[in-house]
Amino acid sequence: MIPTLLGIMLLNFVIVQAAPGGPVEKMLADIQGLDSDVQARLGGSGDMAMNSSTGSSNSQYRGAQGLDPELVARIEKLYGFDKPAWERFFVMIKNYAVFDFGESFFRDKSVTDLVLEKMPVSISLGLWSTLIIYLISIPLGIKKALTDGSKFDVWTSSVIIVGYAIPGFLFGVLLIVFFAGGSYLDWFPLRGLTSSNFESMTFTQQILDYAWHLVLPVTAIVIGGFATLTMLTKNSFLDEIKKQYVVTAKAKGLSDNRVLYGHVFRNAMLIVIAGMPAALIGIFFTGSMLIEVIFSLDGLGLLGFEAVLNRDYPVMFGTLYVFTLLGLILKLLSDLTYVVIDPRIDFESREG
Repeated sequence: MIPTLLGIMLLNFVIVQAAPGGPVEKMLADIQGLDSDVQARLGGSGDMAMNSSTGSSNSQYRGAQGLDPELVARIEKLYGFDKPAWERFFVMIKNYAVFDFGESFFRDKSVTDLVLEKMPVSISLGLWSTLIIYLISIPLGIKKALTDGSKFDVWTSSVIIVGYAIPGFLFGVLLIVFFAGGSYLDWFPLRGLTSSNFESMTFTQQILDYAWHLVLPVTAIVIGGFATLTMLTKNSFLDEIKKQYVVTAKAKGLSDNRVLYGHVFRNAMLIVIAGMPAALIGIFFTGSMLIEVIFSLDGLGLLGFEAVLNRDYPVMFGTLYVFTLLGLILKLLSDLTYVVIDPRIDFESREG
């Protein structure tokens, strides 16, 4: 896990460093309209910015022409770019090892505070989406396995293929057009998870208001997310139903339901349940990013999107580190879940 984590961080660090633009360039692009906030950051007067007579024409930054080299050096130091890239990387990893993610370049908050502030929105989307996807996919997958080849199986497969082929964010756009005041109905709100008067509502009203705001974004995630799990459940049950122990159990006079839920279910659900941790991290932190952007939900997805646009490197790399670490831990939990569910799996004997 540790080499994988370091490799992912190093690869993304190199890509970001090679990409055009950055926090220094962004500051230089805004320098002509220097305001009090920027002056406070630099600790000096805006007059220095306009001193073109001492400007450096050989600067590595495209927006530095006509600016005082001392100002450019201040901006580099402000964002830590006065050090070589390799040194910045090792300092970053050293700090991240103790979960010190630093301060955001443009939000005047620590990365940790920003992540904790945005986490409830992403957890809301991920939790309810995952719950609904599993509640739909597992019964549907079992039904499709039991009626394999029937008309029900064929038309539900067609619906699943369509849902899988169309991205969730496109469904989100369609839902806005049809149900959020786009071109037809205006039944659901377009922004946020709660209304502006949420605090003045009763507890029951708050629950209903929260659910009302969640309907469209969760629907957009669910429509594009249940296809894979449904087909996985179906194929897993089909594989188990065809095994010899099922034939033997039926020959002994056991009912179909007893065979299905007493014998087949546990074995068939092994791969489905063991994949749940990985599914959670995918839905929580990646699958909802574009949905958050489309529905203007102030969660981790929107935070990451804005961090990329603003070249807010501490937020970019801090969230990448946290999500990668969580993903690796949940992958380990997936492996451990296999062993708990099926004691026949023995990793130690494989090593031998």
